[in-house]
Amino acid sequence: MATVVELPLDTYKGPVDPDWCPGCGDFGVLRSVQMAAGKLGIQPKDLMIVSGIGCSSNLPGFIHAYGVHSLHGRSVAVATGVHLANTDLKVVMTGGDGDGYGIGIGHFIHAMRRNLDVTYVVMDNQIYGLTTGQASPTTTRGHKTKSTPLGNAEIPLNPLALAITSGATYVARGFSGEQKQLADLIAGGMAHKGFALIDVYSPCVTYNKINTYPWFKERVYKVEDEGFDPSDMERSLKKSFEWGDKIPLGVIYKVDQTTYEDTEPVLKKGALVKQPLGISKETMKAFVDEMI
Repeated sequence: MATVVELPLDTYKGPVDPDWCPGCGDFGVLRSVQMAAGKLGIQPKDLMIVSGIGCSSNLPGFIHAYGVHSLHGRSVAVATGVHLANTDLKVVMTGGDGDGYGIGIGHFIHAMRRNLDVTYVVMDNQIYGLTTGQASPTTTRGHKTKSTPLGNAEIPLNPLALAITSGATYVARGFSGEQKQLADLIAGGMAHKGFALIDVYSPCVTYNKINTYPWFKERVYKVEDEGFDPSDMERSLKKSFEWGDKIPLGVIYKVDQTTYEDTEPVLKKGALVKQPLGISKETMKAFVDEMI
C-alpha cells in the first residue's frame, strides 16, 4: 500500500474567496472538502470538482483543483463523463438539495445503481437558497416558504434511504457544525471504491429560519458513539429514517460491491484519455471477419 503524505490546507486555497452569506454552512463544507483532500494526499492536478447550479454549486470556483460548474441538475451526468474518460482523476460532485434531489434526481439514481466510483457531497439546507427561499425536495412538511405560504404540503425526500436502496455503497450524513467529523466522512467517501453520498446539513442562515445551527445542535448525535454497524442494510435503512428529536450523523451504510468500472472491458486497459485513438488493424480485421 502506498504511503499517504498529507497535504496542508493551503494547497487547495482557491484564487477567489467565497461570496456566500456570512454564516452559511457551505463555508464549513468547502473547508471539509479541502481537509479531506489533504488528509488523503490528493494533489490538485488529480482532483476534479463538478457542480450544478445553486449557492452551494459555486464551490468549484473556491478551491484549487480542476473544476466544472455545469448545468442545473446535471452535475452527476457531467461528472460521469469526466470520470469514465479519466478514471485516474478523483471526481467529487458538490451541490445542493434542489440541484441534486430535484431536477437532477434521475442522474443521481442511475449513477448509484451503476455504483460509479465517484463522491457526491450534497449541501442539504432544505430550501432553495439561490432563488431566495422556495421549498425544496427536502423541505419539511408544513414549512412556510415563498412558494408554500400556507405550509409545505409535500412529504420530504429521504436522500439516505433513496441512496441505500438505489445501490450507493457508501452513504453518510454530516453537519457543517461538526467540521472535523464532516471532513472524515468526506475523506472516507473519497477513499471508498464505489458511489459515495455524503448528505450534509448545511444551514441557510438567510432563508431557512427553522433548520438552524442551534436547531441541529440540539438534535444531532454521532452513530459511531453507539457502535453502529453500517454494513447491515436493514438496520441502516431504519437508521436513515430517524428524524425529529434525534438525527444521526456518520456513516449510515457502507459495503464493498463491484463497481461499474470493474465490469467495463474498455477500462481494463486504463484511463480512456491515455489510450490511443482509433483501433488496430488486427481489431478491425476481427470485426470484419465476424460480420462476413
